[in-house]
Amino acid sequence: MKTRSLGPFTVSAIGLGAMPFSMNEDRSCPSQEQAIATVHAAFDAGVTLIDTADVYAPSWDQLGHNETLVGRAVRSFGRDVDNLLIATKGGITRSEGERWGRDGSLDHLRTAVERSLRALRVDVIDLYQWHRPDRWLVYADVIENFGVLRQEGKIRSVGISNADVEEIAIAERILGAGGLASVQNQFSPLYPSSFDELTYCAERGIAFLPWSPLGGTGGGARTIGERFDVFARIGVAHDVSPQRVVLAWELSLGDHVIPIPGARRPESIVDSAAAADLELSAEELARCSTAVGPSIIQ
Repeated sequence: MKTRSLGPFTVSAIGLGAMPFSMNEDRSCPSQEQAIATVHAAFDAGVTLIDTADVYAPSWDQLGHNETLVGRAVRSFGRDVDNLLIATKGGITRSEGERWGRDGSLDHLRTAVERSLRALRVDVIDLYQWHRPDRWLVYADVIENFGVLRQEGKIRSVGISNADVEEIAIAERILGAGGLASVQNQFSPLYPSSFDELTYCAERGIAFLPWSPLGGTGGGARTIGERFDVFARIGVAHDVSPQRVVLAWELSLGDHVIPIPGARRPESIVDSAAAADLELSAEELARCSTAVGPSIIQ
């Protein structure tokens, strides 16, 4: 598995998004056994980055469900995973009646971190990400709260998610040089509007983690080759899936890009991980970019 830099860490070029184990648009989650088998298959394929979050759960009263599954899968693997980075997120609330909200206060984040530490059964969180902005609070103030958590030794590095360029710049300024490890935004052929953020991160040396890089769990990933037939045609030429072509194209957009495709089956993450080794020609990559949109064309 090829590797890329993520803040102070070196991780696999392809990560694993664990959310589908606990919630997805199809409302069909795998058994615990299958979820753990999927994580183990990811490790066997060389994946060393797993992304989760405290609110990934089947229902509001099962917060930490996904983190607990990830922690259990790591502990049951049977051998060490070199340089494994578990990334989780906080800042979203979910309460009785499936009421969702945002809370970027230090009190909430500190409580959320402690809960995540227990669920994952780790002493420190490698990468803690602000899940979504809390518009009731000043953005810079919440970033300072993440800095406090880092100073307290609860987290090693800070990331942000669902952020625009201005918010990325604010986080950089508050955290200091090299203090912002990553930005995780939605990005795929179906959703290319975060290309400005992807480009900005390249200029600043910040890892960019596309979430739903294949189009999402509600069928977008399964039908990506039908919606963008260029990926299917190139896949046929290389005898690989269109999904693998999509991920290889995203990797070509910069050495800082680390897609985190979700998976519910071992076969899915094994196929995704193989994208790191798929070599596409300059002409094929240009065809992909042209199909996605003019903003992507270099």
